[in-house]
Amino acid sequence: MNKRGSGILLHVTSLPSPYGIGDLGPAAYRFVDFLSGAGQRYWQILPLTPTKIAYDNSPYLSSSAFAGNTLLISPELMIRDGILDNDCCTSPVFSPDRVEYDNVLLHKKRLFSMAYERHGVEVDKDPGYIQFCRNSPWLDDYAVFQALSAGFEGRKWNDWPDEIAHHSRGYLCGIGDDIRREAEKEKFLQYMFFCQWNALHRYSHKKGIDIIGDLPIYVNYQSADVWTHPELFCLDGHNNPTVVAGVPPDYFSKTGQLWRNPLYRWNEHERTGFSWWIDRFRQNFSLFDLVRIDHFRGLVAYWEVPADANDATGGRWVNAPAGPFLEMLKKTFPGFPVIAEDLGVVSPEVDRIMKTYNLRGMKVLQFAFTDALPDNPHAPHNLSRDTILYTGTHDNAPVRGWFGHHATADDKRRLLQYLGRECRAEELPGEFIRLAMMSVADTVIIPLQDILGLGEESRMNTPGTKDGNWQWRVTADLMTEDVAVHLRDMTRVFGRDPGS
Repeated sequence: MNKRGSGILLHVTSLPSPYGIGDLGPAAYRFVDFLSGAGQRYWQILPLTPTKIAYDNSPYLSSSAFAGNTLLISPELMIRDGILDNDCCTSPVFSPDRVEYDNVLLHKKRLFSMAYERHGVEVDKDPGYIQFCRNSPWLDDYAVFQALSAGFEGRKWNDWPDEIAHHSRGYLCGIGDDIRREAEKEKFLQYMFFCQWNALHRYSHKKGIDIIGDLPIYVNYQSADVWTHPELFCLDGHNNPTVVAGVPPDYFSKTGQLWRNPLYRWNEHERTGFSWWIDRFRQNFSLFDLVRIDHFRGLVAYWEVPADANDATGGRWVNAPAGPFLEMLKKTFPGFPVIAEDLGVVSPEVDRIMKTYNLRGMKVLQFAFTDALPDNPHAPHNLSRDTILYTGTHDNAPVRGWFGHHATADDKRRLLQYLGRECRAEELPGEFIRLAMMSVADTVIIPLQDILGLGEESRMNTPGTKDGNWQWRVTADLMTEDVAVHLRDMTRVFGRDPGS
């Protein structure tokens, strides 16, 4: 990222697909072609880990820090590879621009059960599958956890029978044949996911596109990670969280955000040489070219909230062992290709840590036009080359929606003064992209919604809300050759063309 370049932020679920949710199939390959044709260097996505309807399908509240989201498996590729028959894959009519998770889940579960019935017995003889299982030490526990979660119909894992809940040496003895079979099917599907992802990643490299992945700082309580390693988390004698994660009041919420993820028992992580984290980063670096660390601030000091709190206002800052942790990571992973999401409340200690370990941070143009505009670190005239600059993130409204629904009258006045002219709302996404592209920031990432000039209806996530997020999808007709040519011309004008 030391060379000028730009890329697009678009999660896989937002791609077109006849199966109701974007996946790793033909549309993903066409999007890589679109990126290449538009002169881009990067495709940034959100976490690829499993999602649950119970948690609003958030990729930041996953049942595993290591597994893949099997909803992203492409039936079209399974048909191509002879794993499914074409005549059994007739798809219901899904919304073209929203993910209907309930219906998608039902349909894909049916397809995947047919695929397993057809190929599950033979997969144990597949050398690729054998190698995958050998290289995935998390796989067995995750597969059993998923099967148990379904078998116990959503009960929290600490309410399961004692031997299973405590993951004791004999916990497998308490598992019936149905659970074992479901676990084997999950392992098969994980193999399918990673085969498809790795093929897409190789194709991206062939087209000159690097993929930026996303590593959530926390894991969900109802996850294989907490079930398998309760000693690494702040739990009481009954394995209930004692304190949980969140952030104090900020731009997004006056009462802060109460995420309710269990917090880490950092002294235990340090005692084990941060081995769980090393395994987690190794997994991510094998999947992506760069990794964005979500809420990096929490690795320096985190907002600790009592587990029984109703909101995040009663929390407190607690220091984490950022120095020893980052020393270990940089020693283990030379180059350490990460982006630190350093938005929100950033302390001098966060700045010091980032400078000490030479970490690149983020800036967001939507945050620039406050009453402190002359000194605002997000303003284009205050940026540095090592900044990763965004017009907005997955947590922001698209620029057009921000201007129409969220910006104050003073924000709008300052923005138009900064641009030096009056602008209609539909012109502003292009103006923001232009400001970003002409800036000194070596790396610019633009949400596809802004490239297409879309509004509030295309917002991906509204922090602090629990329903209706992560659903937006782009329709194929919007990603035209004209859009690609316009973007490619802009990358050339501002010295961001990969061929330059």
